[in-house]
Amino acid sequence: MPRKKENEIKVVNIRLVREPSFYGDEPVSSPDDALRVVADELKGYDREVFAVLNLKTNGKPINLNICSVGTLDASLVSPREVFKSCILSNAAAFIAIHNHPSGSNAPSKEDIAITERLADCARMMDIRMLDHIIVAGETGELFSFKSEGMFPKTKAAKGWER
Repeated sequence: MPRKKENEIKVVNIRLVREPSFYGDEPVSSPDDALRVVADELKGYDREVFAVLNLKTNGKPINLNICSVGTLDASLVSPREVFKSCILSNAAAFIAIHNHPSGSNAPSKEDIAITERLADCARMMDIRMLDHIIVAGETGELFSFKSEGMFPKTKAAKGWER
C-alpha cells in the first residue's frame, strides 16, 4: 500500500445522484401545489422527515432532497444540509417541507426557530426561501408559514409570485 505523503491533500468529488422521479413539470406557485408534488412521498414516513423542494426561476421543480430523517417527534435540521442540494442544483428558490407523524400540523417552537434561521441563511446566499410547509401525518393537512402570516420578513421571502 502506498505511503501517505506528509502534506498530501485528498481530492474529492461532490455530486448529486438522481433517484427515480415522482412529480411532474408543473410550476409550484402555492402551498397546495407544493403539497401535491410531495405529499405522497412524505405521508408514508413513521418519523419526522425534513426535505427541501428546489425550484427553477420559473417555479418548476428541480428535485426534492430529504435533508434529515428524525424520530417520532423531532428532526435535526442543519442549514448546511438544506443548502447543499440548493447550491448543487443551481436552485433559484426552495420550499422547506416536513411532516408531523403525530397528525398535528401545528408548528412547534423548533419549527418556528428553524424557519427563521433558514430564511436568514437564504437571504445571505441569495436563494429565495418561499415557504416552510408542515404536512400532518397520513391526513395530509398542511400548515404553511407563508399562508398563516408567520413567515419571516426578509428580502428573500418575497411571495410566490414569479
